[in-house]
Amino acid sequence: MSPTTRPTVVIVPGMRDHVEDHWQTLLAQRLTEAGRTVCTVPPLTGNRLSRDAHVANLVDVIARTTGPVLLVAHSAGCLTTVQWAQKHDADVRGALLAAPPDFDTPLPVGYPTPGELEKSGWAPVPRGPLPFPSIVAASSTDPLGSLDRVAELARSWGSRFVEVGDVGHLNPASGHGPWPRAEELVEALEHGWCRTTPEPAS
Repeated sequence: MSPTTRPTVVIVPGMRDHVEDHWQTLLAQRLTEAGRTVCTVPPLTGNRLSRDAHVANLVDVIARTTGPVLLVAHSAGCLTTVQWAQKHDADVRGALLAAPPDFDTPLPVGYPTPGELEKSGWAPVPRGPLPFPSIVAASSTDPLGSLDRVAELARSWGSRFVEVGDVGHLNPASGHGPWPRAEELVEALEHGWCRTTPEPAS
């Protein structure tokens, strides 16, 4: 695959502000330095809990790209990606969905309640197969989603499931900045190494 035909990498963050030492920020920097085209979905300045607003941001970024895209999402950005895929279409070569939260069960204290998530459009989480190859990278110690629940989401989306170990929510608050494996998983998606046959939801 020549550099001119490689997909644009679209970074889809969660509900956080820009964080310099987050693995998505560092990945975008490394890929850009390597000559890749990278676009990042900007954080919301208004209602950060609005699903529709997050999806609209992703729609806008993809609309401004040319050619195929490869999505790299984290946390609520994974659910933004899944929600986007329900009603929108583009030439998506693959999606890395890292540490998706389980919005169908109560989150720890300090996070939105099930009622707030449902009112904002996040619940229930779509369970249909994604129309493009995807990898779900799951932590064994994520406070926002148990391994079993995230594995169930991966099966329903037809995603390849990859357990990445004891990494919390895979963010600086969990003690994790750089995540070199992200580049390996992006490469797997780009070269079609992760293609799976979607499994029906149980």
